[in-house]
Amino acid sequence: MNHELKSIISSLQNTLNGHPWYGRSAYEILEEINTDKQFIRPNGSHSLLDLLYHMLTWAHFAQERIEKEPITDMEAFNALDWRTIDPDQHDWSAGLAALKKAHDTIIELLNEKDDAFLDEKCDYRNYNFRFLLNGLIQHNIYHLGQIAYLNKLL
Repeated sequence: MNHELKSIISSLQNTLNGHPWYGRSAYEILEEINTDKQFIRPNGSHSLLDLLYHMLTWAHFAQERIEKEPITDMEAFNALDWRTIDPDQHDWSAGLAALKKAHDTIIELLNEKDDAFLDEKCDYRNYNFRFLLNGLIQHNIYHLGQIAYLNKLL
């Protein structure tokens, strides 16, 4: 049976583009960002784009762990966590499209798994996939709040 995994998938989908308990969905909020302000770092803090690409890094991490893709250069991966944003390479629409694609892939991959998968240890970490997937949902919500607030502040 896949009751727990289906619940996790449903929670992920709901926070991304459904009707989450806390308010508007991630994609609804992210699609309304004022991209004229995407590079601004108030008081030296993270920009809207920094936060989006940070979310993308961890979505890719989760996707690649589910796919069992090896990390050949952990230092390079860690550098992506809070990457240097290059306006010639990074922009809001590309980052949002990549975030959506990563989450779509995660959901597709999870639909092929069963609840036993949740107990498997996640490569490169000392926790299982249950912790990773619930953490991804929480991480998305946390940074979504920062993005929504920063967008209003700017």
